[in-house]
Amino acid sequence: MVSLPASPGVQTLPIWDRLRSDAARAAEREPALAGYLRAAVIDQQSFPEALSFHLARKVASPDIEAGTLRDIWRDAYRESPAITDAAARDLQAVLDRDPATRSTLQPFLFFKGFLALQGHRVANWLWGEGRETLAFFIQSRNSELYAVDIHPAAVIGSGVFIDHATGVVIGETARVGNDVSMLHGVTLGGTGKVYTDRHPKIGNGVLLGAGAKVLGNITIGEEARVGSGSVVLSDVPARCSVAGVPAKPVGGACVKPAQTMDQTFDVGL
Repeated sequence: MVSLPASPGVQTLPIWDRLRSDAARAAEREPALAGYLRAAVIDQQSFPEALSFHLARKVASPDIEAGTLRDIWRDAYRESPAITDAAARDLQAVLDRDPATRSTLQPFLFFKGFLALQGHRVANWLWGEGRETLAFFIQSRNSELYAVDIHPAAVIGSGVFIDHATGVVIGETARVGNDVSMLHGVTLGGTGKVYTDRHPKIGNGVLLGAGAKVLGNITIGEEARVGSGSVVLSDVPARCSVAGVPAKPVGGACVKPAQTMDQTFDVGL
């Protein structure tokens, strides 16, 4: 079975308490959404239950109803609790790194990057269970709903932030570490030359700028930073900033770029 990289074991309870409080306040302020907020968050019994309810309703289609999908989500969360732990860390990552986020409700209910990533986590679990057709169904629905295309076999760590998310593509043999941040238009793709292990390996704490293309079975070292619009075709050392087409080192070393979301470079001008 494909497994998540080990996470620090963050408990889901604190983020769940905050989410319910945020939902209750929002329901008071916006009565038109009170019923929706009660169903999606306030009346749910736990973070996994709220996730399974909300994500199943989003992914449901004429081909498979929300109730059936919710049972699948529940099975995944029960069999692999690391998935909900990863989701809690993902949600906290959005709060920590996105200054536009007002509360936990925004990413949980609306942000495409968070929602697509949680759909992928269940698709990845299904892939590991040998249920490839259903995994591809969820991948397809994620692509239709969020314009995010992540192959079910791709392994993605926890505490991952996908900002805006439109146009993100992650290939089958890609591996993404913990605490990574990426923006819209990022591609972790192949070069078209091979058919086996052909996609990038992204280290912990990496920042991938908008429109960055990382191609081939290459490694981006921990806490490296890839500038927006860059095309990366070779390995990048840890804590190195690269930019350009093809990407080259620029601006000196960087520290914790995924946490700071600092996309500026000191190029000595």
